[in-house]
Amino acid sequence: MSTWLGIDIGTTAVKVAAVRSAYRKVQLVGLASVEVAQAGGVLEALSAAARAVMGERGGLGDGIAISLEGQRATVKLVGLPQSAMKSIGEVLPFELESALPFDIEEAVFDYRVLPGLREKKGEELAVLVGVAKTADVIARIDLVKNALAAEPERVGLGAFPIANLVPHVAGLGDGVVAVVDLGTVSSDVIILKNGEPQFARTVGLGTKGLPGTAAKLARELRTTIAAHRAQGGEPPARLLLCGGGAYVSGAEAFLSSALELPVEALPTPNVEMPPALPAEHASTMARFAKAIGLALGLGPKSVGLNLRKGPLAFERGFAWIKDKVPLLAGLAAVILVSFLFSAWAQLYAKSKEKVVLERALATVTKEVLNESTESAARANELLTQQTSLADEDPLPHADAFDVMVKLSELIPPSMTHDIEELDIQKQHVIVHGIVGTIPDAQAIRTSIANERCFSDAKITRTNAQVGGTNQKYVLEFDIKCPEDVKGGAKKPAAAASGSASAPAGSGGK
Repeated sequence: MSTWLGIDIGTTAVKVAAVRSAYRKVQLVGLASVEVAQAGGVLEALSAAARAVMGERGGLGDGIAISLEGQRATVKLVGLPQSAMKSIGEVLPFELESALPFDIEEAVFDYRVLPGLREKKGEELAVLVGVAKTADVIARIDLVKNALAAEPERVGLGAFPIANLVPHVAGLGDGVVAVVDLGTVSSDVIILKNGEPQFARTVGLGTKGLPGTAAKLARELRTTIAAHRAQGGEPPARLLLCGGGAYVSGAEAFLSSALELPVEALPTPNVEMPPALPAEHASTMARFAKAIGLALGLGPKSVGLNLRKGPLAFERGFAWIKDKVPLLAGLAAVILVSFLFSAWAQLYAKSKEKVVLERALATVTKEVLNESTESAARANELLTQQTSLADEDPLPHADAFDVMVKLSELIPPSMTHDIEELDIQKQHVIVHGIVGTIPDAQAIRTSIANERCFSDAKITRTNAQVGGTNQKYVLEFDIKCPEDVKGGAKKPAAAASGSASAPAGSGGK
């Protein structure tokens, strides 16, 4: 939250406005007006007005803005080719040099590019420029510096600061409006179109000499409007009065009749008012329009001109940084606490997530690996044990030759037995044989079933031999040694085949 001070230094009085800005909110802190004659001089009036506004808070806020009288500056509308858009600051000195009665090296200027393009001499940019002597700007800065021991951050020009009131005054940004800051010996005029400054001029007449000089003042205002129209501007739909002469009796009616325009005092800005605002200030807010506009001009969206450019550009010193140290330290502490809390919250969330994942791992390992564990390393060990083979040899422990040898061993010599066909495919054996009786076939099946490398032995079919008394049978079994199972210990080949040297024709004929 920033507090800005706008100081309107007039011929007979110094008016000060303090504005506090927060997020999308503007609050008027206070208003003060001190007569120069009563205070004993401009310096004394400046100091007294600033103290009156800031009150018990003291200090001068976060920034100060002042304005140079329009009589000490020149405002011109300059046309530039569209190609000069990116180098206006470098081109303008050459355009202004021939139009100024003094050397451009002795001047400072600021400008605003008006919306749209002018049709004069083809399409070109319309640039509104304010120029003043560097010495006059320095003198105004030194005046405030001597009175308040602080430099102003911004130096406005004439009535331009009033344009900063556009967002806060109803109707000020609608159409073409002329605003007259009616002073004691001079008056500043600014013409706005949709809230954007289009034309500015200073009239050498004010409230001094009224009502005798009223006709001359009206003629000067009429000339100002005509000059604006001569530059291609639209006539204003109404005229608003502000400044010290805004509430002069009969001014609105006389000027309205003379200019044939609706004339009224500038409406009260739509800002939050302080509860202790004096009644005389609340009812004459138009007198402080320029001071309030100067304060608002210190915000991020200033509409007016700023003569603190080039060698006069404002630079904040160490004292300003020193004043901000407590605020910066507080912000740093808040950021640090926020960071620590964020880190703790992330660690806490990760720890909770780890617990959930470990529990899920224990459940899965129990179901798949028959052992519950929350350790990823242990789960990898169990998985390796389940998937690894102790014997990487692809050859089976028993083959077709082993089957023939074993059959010859299991058939007793006393048994009549012939083998018609022996079929082995994918470790599955089919034996077509002939025996004397069915019990002999059953005996062979039983002997086969008792062998360690033969399993699932069964007789699938028996039938009588055609033209004889013997029985035919079909015996099926699988070759599967314990060593062929994953993780099983490899047995020597000689043990699997038994006595391979046994005669193949032993037993039966």
